[in-house]
Amino acid sequence: MRVAIVGASGAVGQEFLRVLEERQFPIDELLLFGSQRSAGQKYTFRGKEVEVKLLQHNDDFRGVDIAFTSAGGGTSKEFADTITKYGTVMIDNSSAFRMDADVPLVVPECNAEDALCRPRNIIANPNCTTIMMVVVLQCLERLSHIRRIHVASYQAASGAGAAAMAELEQQYREVLDGKSATVDKFAYQLAYNVIPQIDVFTDNGYTKEEMKMFNETRKIMHTDASCSAMCVRVPSLRSHSEAVWVETESPVTPEAFAQAIRDGQGVQLMDDPANKVYPMPLFLAGKDDIYVGRIRKDLANPNGLTFWLVGDQIKKGAALNAVQIAEYLVEQGTFGKSE
Repeated sequence: MRVAIVGASGAVGQEFLRVLEERQFPIDELLLFGSQRSAGQKYTFRGKEVEVKLLQHNDDFRGVDIAFTSAGGGTSKEFADTITKYGTVMIDNSSAFRMDADVPLVVPECNAEDALCRPRNIIANPNCTTIMMVVVLQCLERLSHIRRIHVASYQAASGAGAAAMAELEQQYREVLDGKSATVDKFAYQLAYNVIPQIDVFTDNGYTKEEMKMFNETRKIMHTDASCSAMCVRVPSLRSHSEAVWVETESPVTPEAFAQAIRDGQGVQLMDDPANKVYPMPLFLAGKDDIYVGRIRKDLANPNGLTFWLVGDQIKKGAALNAVQIAEYLVEQGTFGKSE
């Protein structure tokens, strides 16, 4: 098994290295690729140093079984044919191909089998906030069809990359020292603030991030449910949170939903409000699962439930989800072009 990581030096690329090693993914040879800036850097994987090669339009991907790509949508689009032309399965972490009809958009807990139909040998990894939400919603969908979803996300600095995390830490130091905060990766100072914008605005007043949650949820869950989102950047370092309101066709009790979470895949119940037990990002960084709490009836909707979830969006929201897709392909024994 030959595996490649494109964008190895970024926050998600580094998480790929950790997750692949942690889960003992079957790899005989690992190749790392990056830009001019990162080419030549070395990273340790399973006790051996691996040097980052410059990503080029050549035959470097001949014989590679799986390539995890996380170098931005522009790079993914430019190099997709180069990566896949010899049969490599490209699992892409950008938004470049997510809504393409001939590219499956996969969250293994919801629609793993979609990965088997990939005419272009590309599988798209969904947006992090969408991944976290649909893993939980899949548990509820098994009890009653979901009609409507309202969600407010509270997204950590890590969602904007390693440099954004460093900027938040720098801003806190600068403000505490009485200096002006450095603002580069965000539209405004994030320290001691929240910013109700993630990505650019579209014509309907929603941001691209919010529209991703609308469109991707439908594609992943094969549903007609509508999702209205408000995505907010908050000054936590890592792990996203979401407050979710859902309407189902038939009423579902909080107790039944809580049991569905206990029985579900990739989710854990953390819901004991009497003892102040609920998910918080400070304590859940580095965890594989999505944690759910504050489950209760929606007082404004007889068929509604509301709940709170937290997950590490660099891990499950990016690298882990992609690796789980690859694990499913290994289990199915499927590589090369699929129709």
